Amino acid sequence: MKGLLQRVRGARVEVAGEIVGAVDQGLLVLVAVEPEDTRASADKLLHKLLNYRVFSDAEGKMNLSLADVQGGLLLVSQFTLAADTKSGLRPSFSTAAPPALGEALFDYLVVKAQQLHGKVASGRFGADMQVHLVNDGPVTFLLQT
Repeated sequence: MKGLLQRVRGARVEVAGEIVGAVDQGLLVLVAVEPEDTRASADKLLHKLLNYRVFSDAEGKMNLSLADVQGGLLLVSQFTLAADTKSGLRPSFSTAAPPALGEALFDYLVVKAQQLHGKVASGRFGADMQVHLVNDGPVTFLLQT
């Protein structure tokens, strides 16, 4: 499972002009599910998302986690992150999970995040989404389980 974590001052996801998920300060995470992923993969990624130290402390060092700052978490499914781009000039999506598995594990991740962290929003799996964000820093990390 991959998560492209971006520290944001604010982010929102729209589907057909309607805002379906939004957060203020926190993290926007684009999530890709791969065929070998399981609920354990989702649990491991969520642990990293909630505890990865990407927020500045009083001295300006990245020592605080999302849990520490009580920021928002916006999860957005993005199967293209799982693309195989090693050869050629067109991505191959054979390394992405089948849609049913992708949706099941993404939904599991969202529900589990809501249970463990109060401020959680998400995009809509499989929808054509427009993602708006103000990347803070910019700070962006690719996390893999």
